[in-house]
Amino acid sequence: MQNALYVALSAQVAMEKRLNAVANNVANLSTSGYRAEDTKFTALLAQASKGAVAFTSSGDTYISQRAGPTIKTDAPLDVAVQGDAWFAVRGANGPVYTRDGRMKMDALGQLRSITGQAMLDPGGAPILLDPQAGPPTIGRDGSVAQGVNQVGSIGLFALDPKSTLTRAEPNGVTSSLAAVPVQDFTRVGMVQGYIEGANVNPVMEMTKLINIQRAFESAASLVSETETSFTGAVRSLSPQG
Repeated sequence: MQNALYVALSAQVAMEKRLNAVANNVANLSTSGYRAEDTKFTALLAQASKGAVAFTSSGDTYISQRAGPTIKTDAPLDVAVQGDAWFAVRGANGPVYTRDGRMKMDALGQLRSITGQAMLDPGGAPILLDPQAGPPTIGRDGSVAQGVNQVGSIGLFALDPKSTLTRAEPNGVTSSLAAVPVQDFTRVGMVQGYIEGANVNPVMEMTKLINIQRAFESAASLVSETETSFTGAVRSLSPQG
């Protein structure tokens, strides 16, 4: 009887973690370059009494690698990644990788993300433009030109498939393994005047919310039934007064 209670409680913990991931996705439906979170679960075998009982783990949250939709803006400081690569911005503890290509130029000409972080070139250095030379032209390979002069290059970075990605606010990630600057632009590149939208499917997320609610209610019902069984067993074993 205790096994059923523990299994139900483990399921509720798992559902709570999944609910948090879905809620975060829904909250970022309109966030440029946002990559959705999902949760995967495994069964943990625990030896209880005479048999093995499968418990649901609390779940591992991972970041989806699906690309979001490309949205045309015609803004000269908007760029979208094409292919499996990321922009890099300067974070407090090292580079942060993002698919959000909305940029701005500060008073000194430094190219920054929309949140104010310095955009990085392939070598990990900030990019400095001439604030008096007009809007830049950005090539597929990230080269930045003002007039006839090339003044810098926006870095594109490939993340190791084995790396663990950790969410970095507002819509970036950090990588457990070093990223590699992209050098071959036949399959990977960037396009000026576009941004990438969130890769969140609102219909799918609402379906997940419904399924989570139903699963949580089922687990809660099992907990209630188990507690009732415990109470009945205690009463039947108690000496008659």
